[in-house]
Amino acid sequence: MEHLKNAIIEQIKTIFDPEIPVNIYALGLIYEVNVDEKGQAEVIMTLTSPACPVAGSLPGEVEEVVMGVDGVEDAVVELVFDPPWDKEMMSDEAKFELGFD
Repeated sequence: MEHLKNAIIEQIKTIFDPEIPVNIYALGLIYEVNVDEKGQAEVIMTLTSPACPVAGSLPGEVEEVVMGVDGVEDAVVELVFDPPWDKEMMSDEAKFELGFD
């Protein structure tokens, strides 16, 4: 199942925050990706803030790309705000891209 989880993560990396030129995985918005032997995928994610302008659409976009992965039979995306996102959750590459040292 690790290969399927990795394939899901690679697809999630194709989604970019509309306000920041970094993918949502590198931004640290994806807290967990789980998939079982039946192809049931679960993604736990957050947003940069609860008032994010794409709060209504981004989880659906994540679900759509996850469902497009071969081997995924169903996908559930859970949006959480605990723990709250902060810039320390970004990958080193994202921090560099955005000028955070």
